[in-house]
Order: sequence, then structure tokens, then C-alpha cells
Amino acid sequence: MPRKIGSLTLYSVDDLHEMLGISKMTLRAYLREGRLKGRKLGVQWFVTEEAIRNYFEEDRELPDADSALQKQPPPKMKYIVQGVNDLVSESEECNSISETIECLHSQPIISLFQVQITNSITGEIIEIIKARDFIERHGE
Repeated sequence: MPRKIGSLTLYSVDDLHEMLGISKMTLRAYLREGRLKGRKLGVQWFVTEEAIRNYFEEDRELPDADSALQKQPPPKMKYIVQGVNDLVSESEECNSISETIECLHSQPIISLFQVQITNSITGEIIEIIKARDFIERHGE
């Protein structure tokens, strides 16, 4: 049974389970993931009517959000060719795949190098890959 606090109505997981016919485990997962907004008081979750409305309205807005994500250009990458051990301390930054492959082909022993693929805007490392694997994936 929902709890009333002034003009605020709070629904527990049990209330939502009975009203919507969704399992309690699924409801708790949605709350933990933030798909359904709620607050935990003690050991019990509570959800407002507004949060329930927002959950169902978000579903209608998802196609627009997905299309907005699809319109974003892929992030610009930076490729850093670097030695894999103390024998080779070289490091060279490249701005394209073709430039990176050219740099790798200029190395006398390719197996001593790896390529760090980094998002040039955020600086986040996307992947570190062996030089030979990079050439196989992107090269001739």
C-alpha cells in the first residue's frame, strides 16, 4: 500500500510489483541501474509518482536520443607507437592509421613495438595493441 507524506505519494518495490506485475528483482535492478529513479530509506526503495511518469516518458523519447547518438561523429583518435620494453624507449605520436602503419614499417624490429589508441579529445586509452596485430587489422 503506497505511503502518503503530505502531498507526496511513495511506492515501495512491493507496491510497484503488485501494480505493474513486474518482478521485484527486475524493479530493484532498474533502481540500482538508475533506469527508474528512487531513493533508498534504510533497506527499502521508494519511488514517487513523478519518477514512474518519467520512466514511461523516457521510453517515448528513446528513438530521438538514439538518433542523436547516431548523428555524432566518431571520436578522433590518436595513435602512439611505443616500444614494449627497456631496449626500445622510442615513442611516436601519429594522427591517422596510414601514418601509424608507415611509422611501424620504418621500425627495424616490429615485434618490439605496440600501438596505444587514444581518444584525442578526452585522452582516454581505448586500446593497446601489438604492432603486428595493428598492421594485420588495418594494413595491407
